[in-house]
Amino acid sequence: MTHAKFLDRLLAPRLEDIEALAAQALAEIPPALRDKVRDVVIRVEEFADDGTLEAMGIDDPFTLTGLYRGVPLKDKSVSDSGSLPDMIFLYRRPILDEWCETGVSLGDLVREVLIHEIGHHFGFSDNDMDAID
Repeated sequence: MTHAKFLDRLLAPRLEDIEALAAQALAEIPPALRDKVRDVVIRVEEFADDGTLEAMGIDDPFTLTGLYRGVPLKDKSVSDSGSLPDMIFLYRRPILDEWCETGVSLGDLVREVLIHEIGHHFGFSDNDMDAID
């Protein structure tokens, strides 16, 4: 193993790495469902911004791994226009923290967070998704 490869293994996955894992997870979703999220923007950021955390009543930014921001499909109307696109945020640092704590593979964890947020896009609540799990 070269020195450079050894150093790569010591570095935490970057935003781009999480984006690639999210793209891979999205590609594995059945086409009929994937078509329903094709207009949803997926962004990876370090943490949720302070305004989001405050609005959600979250004190510890490490507890929020993902967020869906938009109008769920079941609530959309043809008269909706001029609004921002629906977005899914994946938060790198909290995801990495959970990855280190749980031992779940990073790809599986990113997939789990992404699918959870896609569930919100379809109109499922956290309780709905907990019941499905």
